[in-house]
Amino acid sequence: MSRPAPSPELEKADGRVLRLVPADFAIRHLVLPLRRSGRRLTVAMADPSNLNLIDDLKFITRFEIDPVAAGEYTLRQLIDEHYGISPTALRETGTGFEAKEIERVEDTGPDDYNDVVLRAEVEEEPVVRLINSILRDAVRRGASDVSVEPYEREVRVRYRLDGKLREIMRPPFRMTAALTSRIKILADLNIAERRLPQDGRMKMRVGEKVIDFRVSTLPTLFGERIALRILDKGRLAFDLEAFGMEERAERVLLDAVAQSTGMILVTGPTGSGKTTTLYSALTRLNTEDVNILTAEDPVEYSIRGINQVQVRSGIGLTFASTLRAFLRQDPNIVMVGEIRDSETGGIAVKAALTGHLVLSTLHTNDAASTTTRLVDMGIEAFNVAAAVSVITAQRLVRRICGHCRAETTHPRELLRSFGTDDSPDADRVFYHGEGCDACGGSGYSGRQGLYEVLPMSSAIRRLVLASASAEDIERRAVREGMVTLREDGLIKARKGIATLDEVLRETPA
Repeated sequence: MSRPAPSPELEKADGRVLRLVPADFAIRHLVLPLRRSGRRLTVAMADPSNLNLIDDLKFITRFEIDPVAAGEYTLRQLIDEHYGISPTALRETGTGFEAKEIERVEDTGPDDYNDVVLRAEVEEEPVVRLINSILRDAVRRGASDVSVEPYEREVRVRYRLDGKLREIMRPPFRMTAALTSRIKILADLNIAERRLPQDGRMKMRVGEKVIDFRVSTLPTLFGERIALRILDKGRLAFDLEAFGMEERAERVLLDAVAQSTGMILVTGPTGSGKTTTLYSALTRLNTEDVNILTAEDPVEYSIRGINQVQVRSGIGLTFASTLRAFLRQDPNIVMVGEIRDSETGGIAVKAALTGHLVLSTLHTNDAASTTTRLVDMGIEAFNVAAAVSVITAQRLVRRICGHCRAETTHPRELLRSFGTDDSPDADRVFYHGEGCDACGGSGYSGRQGLYEVLPMSSAIRRLVLASASAEDIERRAVREGMVTLREDGLIKARKGIATLDEVLRETPA
């Protein structure tokens, strides 16, 4: 699918009206003056409903404003084209060095704030309005995280969209302390404490939804960096059958989830969707006739009908101690957020061997190396072989935008690295996103899981008991039909779901 062209109305921007709106304002707010008629000025905007921005335009231009809608990606392209200046070039303007006498400059650090003045500033309308607009925009775009990062002479706001950070804006530097303090107040944190990291939560109504935000502060050289994790339960689909697993892998995992005993392990790096997979399994099992207990660090989503415990290592409430307490609470199903040590792993394995269904996560590169990792922790190989039912390794890759997806080809050398047929007659057609308004020019929209599901067959149990290597276990699993992470990625790439480059970057060779 080819990239959609800008509408003719946008292409007819009148060069004579460009000087009515300064370039830095146009770039910062994504507006483009198109034409004037008498005392009225037609302006293309990413958000024509933004009345505050329209008022600002009225003040700057002294014209009545007629807003028209335009996609963000198209606007950025046309603003660069008409003004002849990119956002990068704009930020670099005026940074030339002029020779001056050497003089001492007072360094302004994060402690140079007057708390009384600061408390007054954070309640001012511009600060409140900006924070509200950032949070609302991040939720609307489907961002998973927001970061506010202060530097020596600027502050930037970035969103994590589809797993990648993207700069969104650079608010006025003078608002830095007020912005970070406003967020800290919302999260019930101490604004006077700027030397130590702090963690908190806040719940905000955004449109029709109530969204949880997990807030973390970090003292840096020029102020506090704020990280917000957006916990939008409404965007999550806790449905294993909607994950896009290949048929055999899905059947193996669902069969294990349906059992009343055993251990299900989900592995992968941070941010690979392990928690979502576990929550989806628990949601499937959450009926009124079972007792489900979870130990998490932190509890990300509250699920009705499940008893969730927040681990607090500082007061001795560790995964291991919590798991011991669980076994005195008559559980049917236990979820341990992560097996970090031999004590936790040993208790979890014994729970699986004594009539409980246990779900947990582990940090390993693939499914086969999970059993060897447990043995290396000090858990007896015969217990690992007997307790573990299935191991799922997973990764997340960005999905190709469905609006601008187009065919592409790759050199034979790249295909050869995937073990695919690189003969002249082989099908070498894959897909990528060209970039459009719908995806903000990135070519991607949303994310897709890649899965490697290893059932503990009799043959693999024997290998574990014989202390076989992870490579031997993987070879046996592949012979029995397991699809590796990279092979699953190749399947998704051929279907036009993911790009080959994403698969290559996210999966182990």
